[in-house]
Amino acid sequence: MRIRVRLFARQREIAGSREVAVELPEGSTVEDAWAALVVLYPALAPGRPYVRYARNGQYTGPETALVEDDEVACIPPVSGGAGGAGEVAPRASRILELAPAPLPRDLGRDVADRLATPADGAVVIFEGRTRETPGTPAPGEEAEALRHAGLLVEALAYEAFEPLAIRVLGEIADEAASRFGVERLAIVHATGEVPLGAVSVVIVACAPHRDAAFDAARFAMDETKARAPIWKAERFADGHVWIGQVVETHTPGG
Repeated sequence: MRIRVRLFARQREIAGSREVAVELPEGSTVEDAWAALVVLYPALAPGRPYVRYARNGQYTGPETALVEDDEVACIPPVSGGAGGAGEVAPRASRILELAPAPLPRDLGRDVADRLATPADGAVVIFEGRTRETPGTPAPGEEAEALRHAGLLVEALAYEAFEPLAIRVLGEIADEAASRFGVERLAIVHATGEVPLGAVSVVIVACAPHRDAAFDAARFAMDETKARAPIWKAERFADGHVWIGQVVETHTPGG
């Protein structure tokens, strides 16, 4: 049977393609798809301890059985995640988007105006911006990071697995509502290249009281960095380094 395997960030660069087709026998699993991929691209093998999987847009475990024409996404460590920014109907209760960079400078205020109601006494706006100091390199990028040691970051480049990223942002918003009672929440993340000092992510939380708004905004930002399949590369004058952190994620069967 024929399986499509999607690759991201450093994996994509190693394979030279965003998608690779592999032929597998009937009854094969997600782990078998990864093994077939490694036969084609041995340099991927060291990344196995850090990879999570999605089958047809949903996280799954390595032992999950596959059928003809399934899509398997190999999810490397994320960087800490449609529609265009600003195209949301007024008084939306939730805004979850991936938007091409650059994000508008006044996006946070615009989103807050669309979300907030007269009942909201607190509106928290958080902007994540590109900074010049480098972060922690993704597994396998240590040598490249060492080559750029002491240099300043000139821009960030973001890549996302969009359907799954939007689904994960929705789960985060659901959890924020359950934990903090904050129903009016926005998470807008840029894709593409974000220059130094420019905005890459906007979080807006609206609530009657400030504690809930602050807590929900921080939760949304932390969970987006940890869970959404969004990757970033730090660009330097003569190259780039993929940034990533390994987090413990419980997936079905994994």
